[in-house]
Amino acid sequence: MKYIRYESKDFIGTLTINRPEALNALNGETLSEISQTLGEITSAGLRCLVITGGGEKSFVAGADIREMLNLMPQNAREYSKTGNRLMNAIDDFPAPVIAAVNGYALGGGFELALACDIRMASENAVFAFPEVSLGILPGYGGVKRIAALIGAARAKDLLFTARRITAAEALSLGIVNSVHPQAELMGEVLKTAAKIAGNAPLGVGNVKKAANAVAGLTAPQFTEREAALFQECFGTQDQRNAMSAFLEKRKPAPFTGACTTVTMPTEL
Repeated sequence: MKYIRYESKDFIGTLTINRPEALNALNGETLSEISQTLGEITSAGLRCLVITGGGEKSFVAGADIREMLNLMPQNAREYSKTGNRLMNAIDDFPAPVIAAVNGYALGGGFELALACDIRMASENAVFAFPEVSLGILPGYGGVKRIAALIGAARAKDLLFTARRITAAEALSLGIVNSVHPQAELMGEVLKTAAKIAGNAPLGVGNVKKAANAVAGLTAPQFTEREAALFQECFGTQDQRNAMSAFLEKRKPAPFTGACTTVTMPTEL
């Protein structure tokens, strides 16, 4: 691929948006390559995915303004829908996704980070929604996600003013989970990814499904959804081995992620 690098090791995938000459801005080709990569790795058995930007200056410095400048209204509508489909695909990715925000996360780049489950930033990271200063609004689902994350009033402050905030302010607002020196960022991200990958894949995946379902369901609907996800984890080899190991005060065998149920004893 032209703008995407992908590698995986020990159940952890790393997707790097590699368009440093444009500060990794999201043009149509880049969006397509990210979507294609996500589709190809969805069934790869990953336990965590990391998304980051190539180079030392930028995570993703927004959507490509040159490409958007002369869009006709009907094309702009589809452009927004294309970006939303990608962000929703990150939401729906079966394993947790960590954004390693290693510099500018502006506009569409901020929206991309918000679509990830966890955001870890370098000290030089900068976040902003500059869209209103360009005559538009965020078009990839960012308004909904930032309001859900930090509340409507704080979100509107960022969206209305287009002001830039530092990694430290993003941490104080709850936008990022942690901030690290740039040279240490990927090491810390991979440590977190390894912790996630060391847990039961079905349990982790079902936690993500439950957490993502909260906003769209009533309390009774969520109770039913949670109970179904809870039920799905029982009778698997991972669940039986881990709980037996806990009771026997020993380290459990490595989790396999197998979803097939084991034969249950007739009497306990």
